[in-house]
Amino acid sequence: REAEAFKEQGNAYYAKKDYNEAYNYYTKAIDTCPNNASYHGNRAATLMMLGRFREALEDAQQSVRLDDTFLRGHLREGKCHLSLGNAMAASRCFQRVLELDHKNSQAQQELKNATTVLEYEKIAEVDFEKRDFRKVVFCMDRALEFAPACHRFKILKAECLALLGRYPEAQSVASDILRLDSTNADALYVRGLCLYYEDCIEKAVQFFVQALRMAPDHEKACLACRNAKALKAKKEDGNKAFKKGNYKLAYELYTEALGIDPNNIKTNAKLYCNRGTVNSKLRKLEEAIDDCTNAVKLDDTYIKAYLRRAQCYMDTEQYEDAVRDYEKVYQTEKTKEHKQLLKNAQVELKKSKRKDYYKILGVDKNASEDEIKKAYRKRALMHHPDRHSGASAEVQKEEEKKFKEVGEAFTILSDPKKKARYDSGQDLEEDGLNMGDFDANNIFKAFFGGPGGFSFEASGPGNFFFQFG
Repeated sequence: REAEAFKEQGNAYYAKKDYNEAYNYYTKAIDTCPNNASYHGNRAATLMMLGRFREALEDAQQSVRLDDTFLRGHLREGKCHLSLGNAMAASRCFQRVLELDHKNSQAQQELKNATTVLEYEKIAEVDFEKRDFRKVVFCMDRALEFAPACHRFKILKAECLALLGRYPEAQSVASDILRLDSTNADALYVRGLCLYYEDCIEKAVQFFVQALRMAPDHEKACLACRNAKALKAKKEDGNKAFKKGNYKLAYELYTEALGIDPNNIKTNAKLYCNRGTVNSKLRKLEEAIDDCTNAVKLDDTYIKAYLRRAQCYMDTEQYEDAVRDYEKVYQTEKTKEHKQLLKNAQVELKKSKRKDYYKILGVDKNASEDEIKKAYRKRALMHHPDRHSGASAEVQKEEEKKFKEVGEAFTILSDPKKKARYDSGQDLEEDGLNMGDFDANNIFKAFFGGPGGFSFEASGPGNFFFQFG
């Protein structure tokens, strides 16, 4: 009678949804009369409402041990198994209910739910092997609707989230499990995996080591720990070689590091950028561009790789590509330095689309005044129309064009003010300099001097000499 009184009080609190008090009174009933199946069944129901499914499972199992015909006990045991992710055991419980009552609609529905969970498990297993991690996450989300307390499903989902680069979500799931069970090796492994993929390799190793303490045979944690240590060592050795100026060795070490783990996107992005820097030092600029491109493919927010590639584009006079990269950088980080880099690239792009007067004269951009004069003398004589009077009309036209360009180039580069405006990328026509008005012959006369004319006379086949009148 005392036990029944405790049970009735427990029922009253259960009806009020005060499950903690209900649990206390059901416990008193069990302490008073431990062999009553319904008392254990009621406490199992209360523990299920509190989300304590492992404890609830023990009570449900005890209730059916005491009375194998106790339908609610079998149903609750099945529900606990299913909530904990053991769909096979759950199915056996629901089948036992149907043996006792073949029309039990709750058991029929729960058996379908257990079958659904088993199907999602099988699909997820196949998709994980195929590395279709998004589909695995989908399957685990569906399975967790029926098995909300299953750590195994949550861990698999978290691992796939990490492999998809969704680190905050993966960390959240793993951390929730570790709050409930700080010794869960799988959760420790996933927590380490997130840190590893976020390039926090030293912290990641600590979690992998901790996971291996809890489960020495944990294959994934063992492999990840080995990869993390190897990656850290190779990267550091590469950095040391680079600082010492041993670029060939640095290149080899970064290349070896890139072969360790293709899944570690952030670290590999840095390794590609580092190797790109090495290639730029070795003046292998196209290879450096390729490395930086690989880096931004892995991490499209990696500013350092964009800056390195942009500089390589500048060095190879691929100014449009350089402008595009600097624009990307400036949109992300609006600093004065990035603004100036973008402006410089835009100027060089504008200059590249104009005539290259230095190239026309065949001189360096730092050529002196005398070097510019000598170059003009040589090129003007080379392309003067009189020298090619016996050539075909097509050749005469081409040489006349070159002669005019030489005069144009000399006019600009021999005038310090015009040269400065040209070098700074200013539009000369905007400054009132109409290049179409240049008379190449007048420039030629002014340069060579003398009031008389000039002519080219043949002194032999293919040989000419210049004669002033």
